[in-house]
Amino acid sequence: MTKKIKAVCFGEILYDVFPDKERIGGAPLNVASRLASMGIETEMISKVGNDDKAERLLEYLRSRNIETANIEKDEQHPTGVVKVKLSAGGSATYEINYPSAWDRINTSEGMKRSVQQSDAFVFGSLVCRDEVSRKALFELIPKAKYRVLDFNLRPPHYTEDLLMELMQHAEFIKFNDDELFEIAAIMGSKYNSLEQNLLFMAVKSNAKTICVTKGRHGAVLMHEKKMYYNSGYKVKVKDTVGAGDSFLGTLLAKLLQGAEPQTALDTACAVGALVAAREGANPEIPAEALQSFINPY
Repeated sequence: MTKKIKAVCFGEILYDVFPDKERIGGAPLNVASRLASMGIETEMISKVGNDDKAERLLEYLRSRNIETANIEKDEQHPTGVVKVKLSAGGSATYEINYPSAWDRINTSEGMKRSVQQSDAFVFGSLVCRDEVSRKALFELIPKAKYRVLDFNLRPPHYTEDLLMELMQHAEFIKFNDDELFEIAAIMGSKYNSLEQNLLFMAVKSNAKTICVTKGRHGAVLMHEKKMYYNSGYKVKVKDTVGAGDSFLGTLLAKLLQGAEPQTALDTACAVGALVAAREGANPEIPAEALQSFINPY
């Protein structure tokens, strides 16, 4: 019998509110949704308010086969909301309400057990903006076998010291290209090229796997001291919300399942492109549609 692969995602779960609609989102939730769609047993650790939004959110997670036992309820703070503005090209900017329920996550024994039993623990930088959730994260990190850091820089919700500390705890780090250059410069890099800065970050961190997304130009992956490249897939962008999260969920799922790194990267770039070509952060992408997109001939 094949062993089930389990991932736990920690952090914000919320509603992305657009001018004309609202959709369920949050980077860790988006990653969890894509992991689950790829056959990974997936759990969320987070917190929601005691409100109607929370009930709809939990129902959504369960419908995606995401375990919710370690999502707490907060009587004092509301379920998270983010106002999203899209440029003419589909790029997003965010206004994140504070405090939200996910800012006040407290650890429990159940959370610790789940992280200990998982094959990967996924977390980001945004959840650390409040000391309560930050404390919880740093209590859980030592329990994890394999730590995946998804930088999600949202000014002003981070400090240089926090970014440096998070990096030292991760075996796998995912940046977008802007984040890579910003953080490398903070750490003293004098380099101008993406590849040089990626290698610089590999030396400065403990990560054996680093991936940098480049928007429509694809991504670069360093895995086990080898470099892999994908130059992207052409699509007409509707919105970029969640595309990077689905990329990470797909890449991590494929690597955990033993796929060749180049295949994992190609698949992740294709999923990210297909998400950007659709509305919302978590559109369903049938396996057949994905394969015909990667191999159209």
